[in-house]
Amino acid sequence: MPLVVFNQKGGVGKSTIACNLAAIGAARGRRTLVVDLDAQGNASRYLLGDAVAQPGPTVADFFEQTLSYSLRSEPPQAFVRRTPFDRLDVLVASPVLEELQAKLEARHKIYKLREALAALRADYDAIVIDTPPALNFYTRSALMGASGCLIPFDCDAFSRQALYTLLDHVAEIRADHNPALAVRGIVVNQFQARAALPQRLVQALRDEGLPVLEPYLPASVKVRESHEAARPLIHLDPRHRLTQAFVALYERLV
Repeated sequence: MPLVVFNQKGGVGKSTIACNLAAIGAARGRRTLVVDLDAQGNASRYLLGDAVAQPGPTVADFFEQTLSYSLRSEPPQAFVRRTPFDRLDVLVASPVLEELQAKLEARHKIYKLREALAALRADYDAIVIDTPPALNFYTRSALMGASGCLIPFDCDAFSRQALYTLLDHVAEIRADHNPALAVRGIVVNQFQARAALPQRLVQALRDEGLPVLEPYLPASVKVRESHEAARPLIHLDPRHRLTQAFVALYERLV
């Protein structure tokens, strides 16, 4: 069930895609959890707004707990926070994730997230994981615990070259650690239908037989307004063409 949104290139829309798909599922009645593993915390701020700075548990607290041998450890549910949106919860990111990474790697805690996700499945119909722009401890943990992977693609030549390396990494993790992991598709983001380069790049991916999903997400200033308002598009402007593209993409995935 857990779906990880991953691309080791930054600025391709991982947090936007993860949060909007999760918000659509929650709006349709599915209990949904977003797990924010990026120390920058963009997904957490998108869903909580200024409330993200208020005291409360974070996913870093969960990982820090795994470094302790205490017999009184809290279940993963204890680190979840509610968002203002019905049926949508979040495991909030923290800058402390950066500090913890070396300790977690040294202590071989790579499977702790998978265990937590397994425990959380009873409480949620869907879990969406936002990852940092790097193949680091947290991204590997997510890929080892997920059943599916979505890959954002932002229509430039650098993204295309990085895509092949990314697919190799996913294949390696599937072969060595998680045979259930499947690439659910490549999500074309910030697509400009009237520009030649995006059309050419996307067609090249399709010609190679790569799983490019439709519809493509159009470029729009509305997504920036959505970030600023801390309201996913389904709540900010349900009729907008970008919102409708997200809805159609969600329907392709369920």
